[in-house]
Amino acid sequence: MQKIKFQNQDCFLIENKKIQVVLSQSVGPRILGFNLQGAKNILAEIPEFKTSLPDGSHYQIYGGHRLWIAPEQMPLTYDHDNQPVRITNNHNTITIKKQIETQSGIEKILKIQLDPDIANVEIGHFLKNCGNQPIKCATWAITQLKPGGVAILPQSNLDSGLLPNRSLALWPYTDFSSPRVRWGNDYILVEANMDFLFKVGCPNPRGWLAYWIDGCLFVKRAPYDAQANYYDMGCSSECYCNDQFLELETLGPKTKLNPGESVSHVEIWELLENVSRPENEVDVAMMVENLGIS
Repeated sequence: MQKIKFQNQDCFLIENKKIQVVLSQSVGPRILGFNLQGAKNILAEIPEFKTSLPDGSHYQIYGGHRLWIAPEQMPLTYDHDNQPVRITNNHNTITIKKQIETQSGIEKILKIQLDPDIANVEIGHFLKNCGNQPIKCATWAITQLKPGGVAILPQSNLDSGLLPNRSLALWPYTDFSSPRVRWGNDYILVEANMDFLFKVGCPNPRGWLAYWIDGCLFVKRAPYDAQANYYDMGCSSECYCNDQFLELETLGPKTKLNPGESVSHVEIWELLENVSRPENEVDVAMMVENLGIS
């Protein structure tokens, strides 16, 4: 690990011959940077972006990748992430721990393992109940990406015979008629240059989401349990977009955390270079086949 300054924050840089990852020590837990060697950071850089809270304070987003507690509610989800975090390195596993949250009694932990040779990183997300009461919740891993690219949301391809094989959750502000969104049979494509709010979610048995930007394809994988229950009408994957960033989000199943118990949720990130921009479902299908995405 190398100490650096990034967005005026104290950070650690971890890297291999293919990729770089920037971890904030000043706030968090946050991953602020993710890029191929010699290329630009693909994560959103919005250090001044804030959301107003009912008590008059503001939740600072910062950009990058964060761990939240689902379902989205005040004040549980919006406990401030403005304090320094503890970062340790043990046998090539980087652990980021936040102080126990005052609102929820939850301790948030990220564990990051960077592959030594390829553009691949594993991120473990952990919620531990350090309080005195059980909490019903789920892990919620949110990656904010710079605008200007295209998100790819795969749809279920399970053969269910005469029964339905997919569902979508739409938020009240989602404009179903937007030309920025292409609703395909196998893939939904979302252009990340909107001047309005948009969000869609779904169960995701295919287990991956992707984002193309600047000739690079970011693939984010997370497990899906068909027997489990998920928040937001059964969503294990979600995509949110506004005029400043696009979010690819994955959620773990609903769980009841008793005092002292923990729950984990693992994502695998991959960066692929020299990828052409997909314009339609045909392009995406060819890309998925050629790159071996499954």
